Amino acid sequence: RCFPNLQFLSLAYCRKFTDKGLQYLGNGRGCHKLLYLDISGCLQITVEGFRNIGNSCSRIKYLTINEMPTLTDRCIQALVSKCQRIESVEFNESPHVSDIGVQALNVCQLVKMKIQGSNRVTDLSFKVMSKFWPQMNQISVANCQKITDISLKLIVPLENIVILNLSGCTRISDSGIKAFVDGNSASKLKELNLANTCYVSDISLVKLSDRCPNLIYLNLHNCQFVTDAGIQAMTAMASLAYLNISRTNITDQGLESLGRHLKIKEIILSECKLISDTGMKVLCTDLKKLDYVDVSFCRHISNSTLKYLSLNCRKLTCLILVGCSKINDAGIQLIASGCNFLHYLDISGCKNVTDRALKNLAKGCLQLRVLKMLYCGGITRPAVSNYAPRLQKYEYNDDEPPLWFSYGVSGDELTTPKKLKKRRFSTMTAARPSIVGSLGEKDFEQIKLPLVETITEQAVEESLISPGSLAEDP
Repeated sequence: RCFPNLQFLSLAYCRKFTDKGLQYLGNGRGCHKLLYLDISGCLQITVEGFRNIGNSCSRIKYLTINEMPTLTDRCIQALVSKCQRIESVEFNESPHVSDIGVQALNVCQLVKMKIQGSNRVTDLSFKVMSKFWPQMNQISVANCQKITDISLKLIVPLENIVILNLSGCTRISDSGIKAFVDGNSASKLKELNLANTCYVSDISLVKLSDRCPNLIYLNLHNCQFVTDAGIQAMTAMASLAYLNISRTNITDQGLESLGRHLKIKEIILSECKLISDTGMKVLCTDLKKLDYVDVSFCRHISNSTLKYLSLNCRKLTCLILVGCSKINDAGIQLIASGCNFLHYLDISGCKNVTDRALKNLAKGCLQLRVLKMLYCGGITRPAVSNYAPRLQKYEYNDDEPPLWFSYGVSGDELTTPKKLKKRRFSTMTAARPSIVGSLGEKDFEQIKLPLVETITEQAVEESLISPGSLAEDP
């Protein structure tokens, strides 16, 4: 009744309204101009509720429905029967959305689609994209296990794809990547996420370097077939600024090749067990614009790497050293003396770091806002309590590193590390966008750093899916 010009409405995780409440949206003067609607986590909404939204808010362009396991294809069909101006949809963690739901959206002119974590979305959805949405520029199908190389071949005609997220699509291989980058969007592609695509190798990197000159962000996390040869081929990517090659088999030779990417601002090298201080020396000397460095669980990294960072990378704002057991107070002192703009530091599992490190940080890193010190037995609680008022957020405990942390009490490597558990003794927390801004999602935790500037062959039917060609699962 009271907001006739309302354009943005978020009801995310509001559980107390019902389908009847959504019907009220169309009864008064308000909400008829609504452009953006977020109903993530509203599990109480039924098909009737989605029909009410369509009848009341037919101008919606941006629709977000994340973390909604009750969302089905029938819900989408009911909504788009009247709401046909939608340009952007997000259905993350909605496992019951299938190709039928995607097909129902063909009456809209989509430019952005994010459907993550659904095993009911297949290559057929990409055929819909290719036929009905020629202006599509963002596609994210992370952890959709039934997506194959055929999907990438189907979207070859699309000319405007800027962001492509295929992380966790384990059936994607070099064949699909080659087909896509030989297509019409290669020169415009700016972000590509291939994390956990285990069949992608150096062959794909050679093609990307030849065909994607404007690529800014590349995620190759856990691509085990990526080696130094592929990294060397990437030197032709002159625009590359954000690179994740964690848990790959690169060595110091690969780091030397990366030194030619003078625009790189962020590099994630966690769990690269073959790199050492030698490679980091060359990398730090060449990449003086580095802003974000993650060398977690790189067992050969020592204080020498911190020395090279402090001498060459003085604009560093985020440094992650989780599980680097060779780091001690001397290394932290080097960082404190050279990296005065540091805002985020994670030394969890650095068991040789003591209270002295906190004193050095207090003197040198005056802009430090977030400090994580899990499994730091050398740091005492009184020292943490004394330093905590300077921080926006901190995490601390003095427990021994668990067996899965990558090393035992003696410092010997044990098993593959898992995500750190958040423990007691922490204070204020807040969320912030990715450092890459609109360029994508990361596999690391996002926290607010207010002083950091945002850098901103299966056969497919020849004919298109018809609503009756697929039977919806109950």
